[in-house]
Amino acid sequence: MALGIYFVHEGFTPEKYRSAIQQLEAAGAGSPTGRTYHFALESNGEVHVFDVWESQEEFDAFGPTLMPILSGLGVGLKEPMVATVENVLLG
Repeated sequence: MALGIYFVHEGFTPEKYRSAIQQLEAAGAGSPTGRTYHFALESNGEVHVFDVWESQEEFDAFGPTLMPILSGLGVGLKEPMVATVENVLLG
């Protein structure tokens, strides 16, 4: 069962987002197993992220790589919204 996970963290500027992506790539986690879609949405100078993951377990396995990177960038971490994906339409 696929999950949609929506992150709204405080202070996650476009510059910090780009740095996080670079650090994830350097760690070999730029395209983690189980993540099927990644969207970065900028609103009022902050980046919100929406991902689709194949399972909770695969998302949880990504956390130990992602969380220290975000913390190191000074991003104010908040709990993500998690929901079951009902449908995906392309186009």
